[in-house]
Amino acid sequence: MNIEDLDVVILCGGLGTRLRPSIGEAQKVMADVNGKPFLDFHIEHLKGQGVERIILCTGYKSEEVENYYRSRDNDIAIDFAREFEPLGTGGAIKNAEPLIESDPFVVLNGDSFCAFDLNALLKEYFKEERLASIVVGCKKDVSDYGTVEVNGDGLVTAFKEKTQTKQEGFVNAGVYCFSGEIFLSFPEGDKFSLERDVFPQLTQAKNISSVVMEEEFFDIGTPKKYKTFVSNR
Repeated sequence: MNIEDLDVVILCGGLGTRLRPSIGEAQKVMADVNGKPFLDFHIEHLKGQGVERIILCTGYKSEEVENYYRSRDNDIAIDFAREFEPLGTGGAIKNAEPLIESDPFVVLNGDSFCAFDLNALLKEYFKEERLASIVVGCKKDVSDYGTVEVNGDGLVTAFKEKTQTKQEGFVNAGVYCFSGEIFLSFPEGDKFSLERDVFPQLTQAKNISSVVMEEEFFDIGTPKKYKTFVSNR
């Protein structure tokens, strides 16, 4: 598959409640990072790898995101799938289904960033032919994250809730390549979570492969993590 034919969906609808001491009422993906919104780092990274079409799943402060990207020359096609009430990570993707044209397609969490290799992710996806392939990163201290258990063949065997134990492990980098058939695995109803309602079933069915990336993984979910990202740019 040529990358220019690939649709990339970015989840941009979260409330960002924990981050408000640092960014006020702004949408989380629009958090200022040295003069530009955090979301620009995703878009620039995708453009640099040859992506030509992005779908932004907007929710909270949707007008802020949509007006900003409609008002400038993005040098990339951007469509919007707006949710009018919180639908969860899975519900947001289901809401965007009518706009998704490629099979497979890629999904990114808009509030985290990893300079992942898109070609490597696609290679893993087509090699395994499972419903999903995900990017995982290695952290020396996973106490602030849920972890991903991976066997010797790269098959995801479990997603674990975060603990306070300081240890090394794999974390979910929030980057997924999905088969178009993933929609058949979604629950009925509009509101649901990928992490709670979809991934456990796919894991049990041995339907998620992984690719480990050495690139640093950042999220901006808290003021401390946001400050860390800003200081690294």
